[in-house]
Amino acid sequence: MGSEFLAFYWPLLLTAVFFCLYVILDQIAPKFIASLDENIVAAILALMTLVTFSQVVARYGFNSGWGAALEFTRVLFAWLILFGMSYGIKIGAHLGVDAVINLLPRPLFRLAALLGAALTMLYALLLIDAAWFGSLLSLENKGATGGAYEYVHKFYRLPIGMEDLKWPGFVQEWFGVRERVPRWMPYIILPIGLALLAYRAAQAFVLILTGKKDAIIAAHEAEELVAENKDILKD
Repeated sequence: MGSEFLAFYWPLLLTAVFFCLYVILDQIAPKFIASLDENIVAAILALMTLVTFSQVVARYGFNSGWGAALEFTRVLFAWLILFGMSYGIKIGAHLGVDAVINLLPRPLFRLAALLGAALTMLYALLLIDAAWFGSLLSLENKGATGGAYEYVHKFYRLPIGMEDLKWPGFVQEWFGVRERVPRWMPYIILPIGLALLAYRAAQAFVLILTGKKDAIIAAHEAEELVAENKDILKD
């Protein structure tokens, strides 16, 4: 029974284990997680650049190439976006328009910032799985079900592989896997990325509530960069 449960809910368990480890390490070793975030983003960007550059050289220099390069690059780009959105909240890199809320009194501005963080967290939770929200509003039969996890789990249950991505021959021989990479593996970043987004939004909510942060967005990136580099500009 245990092995069957593990086999059936493997994507959920993988997501839960990664998320729990990430949150725990973020609390006890924030510098390690900060370094891990930066390294993951850098590794994805480096892989995208390397694959694209090598594909151009192979195509125009040797009339050859890797057939799965485009699909692999698209997967990496999706991972970059879905992982990067939580990282953007963490470092305050998301841009936004605050022309209206800046006109509000300070208490109302803070309330708007809290609302923005709360709605971001709700958005992420709904995309992970909307079933709980449908149950809350008694919308079980009105389509308020499904989400990122259900999407990944569907591909886990079905033997569907990626269109072009294939395992190397030695991997197929050693582990007895099918030729094509299972589609659920690249898609697992959907629930993981959304879970991290919900976590960072909740974290931002607490920081705004305690007065350690003004808002979840950084709407004045250009002005801040000029202020940080004013001495360099003088030189």
